[in-house]
Amino acid sequence: MVRWIVIAVLVIGVAGTGIWGYQEHQEKNAILVQAENTYQRSFHDLSYHMDLLHDKLGTTLAMNTRKQLSPQLAEIWRLTSEAQNDVSQLPLALMPFNKTEEFLSNIGDFTYRTAVRDLEKDPLSEKEVERLNDLYEKSGTIETELRKVQNLVLENNLRWMDVQTALATNDEKADNTIVDGFETVEKTVKGYSEGSFGPSQTGTSKENHPYQFINGEKIDEDEALKKAKELFQVDNDKEVTITESGEGANIAVYSAAYNNDNGHGYLDISQKGGHPLSLMVNREIKEQKISLNEGMEKAKQYLKDHGFENMEIFQSSQYENVGVFNFLYNLNNIKIYPDSIQIKVALDDGEILGFTSKDFFRNHQERQIPDPELSVEDAKEKVNPNVEIQDQHKAVIENDLGEEVLAYVFLGVLGDDTYKIFIDANTGVEAKVEKLKNAESKFEDSI
Repeated sequence: MVRWIVIAVLVIGVAGTGIWGYQEHQEKNAILVQAENTYQRSFHDLSYHMDLLHDKLGTTLAMNTRKQLSPQLAEIWRLTSEAQNDVSQLPLALMPFNKTEEFLSNIGDFTYRTAVRDLEKDPLSEKEVERLNDLYEKSGTIETELRKVQNLVLENNLRWMDVQTALATNDEKADNTIVDGFETVEKTVKGYSEGSFGPSQTGTSKENHPYQFINGEKIDEDEALKKAKELFQVDNDKEVTITESGEGANIAVYSAAYNNDNGHGYLDISQKGGHPLSLMVNREIKEQKISLNEGMEKAKQYLKDHGFENMEIFQSSQYENVGVFNFLYNLNNIKIYPDSIQIKVALDDGEILGFTSKDFFRNHQERQIPDPELSVEDAKEKVNPNVEIQDQHKAVIENDLGEEVLAYVFLGVLGDDTYKIFIDANTGVEAKVEKLKNAESKFEDSI
C-alpha cells in the first residue's frame, strides 16, 4: 500500500514538473519574441531616421527663406537624437560604435548652434554651407550602408537575438553579418573628425506626436489573435504568438509574431479598438509576376478590408520585386498629409509585406478647412526662382510648430533632385521643403 502511495506521489511530482517546465518555456519564448520585436523595430526606425536626416539636410540647401531655415535645422537636431535613441535600443553595447554616435551628436550640436541664432542678422557663411554639403554627403553614405544591412537582414531572415549572443560570447564562427555591417558604418564615419563641427553642446529633443485619435473598446488577446491572422493573411492553423506591451509604452498594444519555414512576421495592434499600427513580413521574394499597378490595387483593397476610407494613392515606387505605396486621406480634394499610411506589397504574389498607419492614428480627426487667402499664382511667386515647377495641389500639412495649416504644394526640380515645396496658403510663408527619393539602389552581395 505504501509503495502505491509513493508511486502516485512520484507521478504527480513528475507531471507537475513537466507542467511547470512547459510554462517556463512558454514564458521564455514570449520574452524572446518581445525582445526580438523591440530590436527589429529599433533597427528599422534607425534606418528610417537616417533616411529622414539625409533628406532634411538636403532640403536646407534648397530653401529660399532664412526664416524657415532655423526650424529646419532644429528638426535635424531632433532627428539626430531620435537616431541616437534607436542605436541605444540595439544589442550593440559590447561592440564599439562610438564614432557613429559621436557623428550624430556633432550633427546635432552644429545644427542646434546654427538654428538658435538670428539667421536674418547673421546668415549662414560660405563655410557653413560647405559644411552642410559635407554633412549631406556623409549622412547619405551612412544611409546607404544601413540600407545594405537592412537588405541583408530582410533577405536572410537574420535575428537580432543571435547578434546579442554573438557579441556576448565573442563567437567568431557565428553569422555576424549584422555586426560586420555596423562595423562598416563605423569605419565610414571614422575619418570625419570633431574638428569639423567645433566644440560640443548638449541639447534635448521634443517628444513624438502622441496617439490622440484612436477610439473603440479594448480588445482581449483572443480578438487580437484573430485580427493578427487576418492582417498577416495566414491560415488559422499557423501559430501566431501574442504579447502585451509593458508599462510606459506610448500606446498599449498587442505585439504579434509568427515564424515558419517561409519567413516570419511582426505586427502591432492597439489594445483600444484593435487598430493595426504596423506590420512587417520577412520572406524570400521570388520572380515578379504582377505589375506595380496590380500591387497598388492589392494595397487599396487591403485598406478597404480593414476599414480605411477615402484614402488616395499619393506616391508609388518599386524596389526590386516589392512595391511601396503611400496613401493620404482625401477631404474634398484636399490631401491631408498628416493622415498617411504606407503599404509594401510583394510583386510575386501580391502579399502585404509591410504596413504602417501610425501617422494616421496620431492625426486623423474631423476638420473644417477654410478657403485660402492667397491665390495659387501668389503662392507660386514665393517659391525659389531656381526651382522648375512641374505640378501643384492643395493640402493640409503640419508646420514645424506642429500646427496644421492649409498649403499649396509645388513639385519642382532643382539640379538633379526633385523637391516638394509647401507654401502657406494664408501667409505665403515657405512652410516646408521635402526632397523626393531617387531610384533605389540594389545591395546584393555588397557586404
